[in-house]
Amino acid sequence: MLSHRAIWDGIDALARRHGHSVSALAKLAGLDATAFNVSKRISKDGRERWPSTESISKILDATGEPMGGFLALIGERARRGLARKVPLLGYAQAGAEGYFDDAGYPTGSGWDEIEFPDLGDPKAYALKVTGDSMEPAYRKGDVLIVAPDAEVKRGDRVVVKTAAGEVMAKEVLRRSARRVELRSLNPRHPDRGFAARDIQWMARILWVSQ
Repeated sequence: MLSHRAIWDGIDALARRHGHSVSALAKLAGLDATAFNVSKRISKDGRERWPSTESISKILDATGEPMGGFLALIGERARRGLARKVPLLGYAQAGAEGYFDDAGYPTGSGWDEIEFPDLGDPKAYALKVTGDSMEPAYRKGDVLIVAPDAEVKRGDRVVVKTAAGEVMAKEVLRRSARRVELRSLNPRHPDRGFAARDIQWMARILWVSQ
């Protein structure tokens, strides 16, 4: 699994490669300028603070750096044992019966697999986007890395399967014990609202490989 020191070293190296300080890199990605400061990497009580996968995705997008290039910056020693294979499914499979358990994790065997950095979540898996309903955020062929066990909060992007078998990627607007309100990623499609009992499972999107 990726170490705390290795991931921060990779961010520092990425900033240098593109001629930025870490503060400038954060601002370029639309983040708070202090997000990557050295003082933010260890809490006052000595606990390690990790950059979020969303923030890493944003700096890669802002610099045009592919994920492989970022991993190369981490260094060979730090990368040993980093990647693992995760199940890869299409959206048609996500909506079909028998492919997922009640918690939203693929069941059975025989899936396609892809190698992806170990994000520390053993239940993370990949979904390949089909169609155009999620543009411009996600396009046909993009691969979403999702985690069914990750905590979901307001503003998170998620993949949702309804009890009726509909599968969609949305942003969480509001969530209570009784109801879930979701914002569409495509302005041509309406926002959606569901009773909590009508949601079969919801998995947070950790990463998108475009």
